Amino acid sequence: MAGTASGHDFLLARVAEDLADRLAIVQRRFPLAVNVGAHNGLVSRRIAGIAGVATVIDVDSSIALLGGAPGPRVLADEEALPFADGSIDLAVSGLSLQLVNDLPGTLIQIRRALRPDGLFLAALLGGETLKELRQSWLAAEAEVSGGASPRVAPFADVRDMGTLLQRAGFALPVVDSETVTVTYPDPIAVMREVKAMGASNMLVARRRTPVTRRLLLRAAEIYAERFATADRRVPATFDIITLTAWAPDESQPKPLRPGSAQARLADALGAKERKLEE
Repeated sequence: MAGTASGHDFLLARVAEDLADRLAIVQRRFPLAVNVGAHNGLVSRRIAGIAGVATVIDVDSSIALLGGAPGPRVLADEEALPFADGSIDLAVSGLSLQLVNDLPGTLIQIRRALRPDGLFLAALLGGETLKELRQSWLAAEAEVSGGASPRVAPFADVRDMGTLLQRAGFALPVVDSETVTVTYPDPIAVMREVKAMGASNMLVARRRTPVTRRLLLRAAEIYAERFATADRRVPATFDIITLTAWAPDESQPKPLRPGSAQARLADALGAKERKLEE
């Protein structure tokens, strides 16, 4: 998988550009940054030239992928980060956190490794990713084998991510999402891309029915029937969720105490205030 993944990193390249743009507007210095789930270091290459970002350490569980990383490298699982509490200034991650087994635990480790007021900036695939392929597989299996099993990896729901960041102890969390649609010549090309990207289903608790030629072709037929465009190409949706949060620090802005406002909202809006009827 590592040998083919680098040839299918167009989404990661897009994410690297976006993370770099977001970092560029932060007026801070980050002497020590860590790229969690670094792949081949594509994100590290992009952010290393940004003012304020000095050393970037790439962390990945694949020694084959780390071989292409540009700077200091650490072979480690994303769920067992080998960094002391409060030891890094910036943690970034590009399209890897959706693959960890324990996302809440991984977020807690990242938060603990950050120094007070350290920044966490990450992108991961969200729940709408590959919805066309997912629906086609489920429909084909129900028709051909009388059952259904996820053939695409499950992804995080954008509505849950803010809560997960808060539970992990982060401050000032912000979550946003972007939908990217890519077209392919046919459904088989989509399936090959998904396999090369490592986004096929790796869940242990899944139905073990093998993929037959009949099932594969029927899934491709349904995909084309339901989703093909006027030029007979097929779309694939990628839902990219971006997380921004900070390790807590006393210098950060705090929410005002309820009832402490010095001005009325109605006055600011030039509206007349009325009591609600009970």
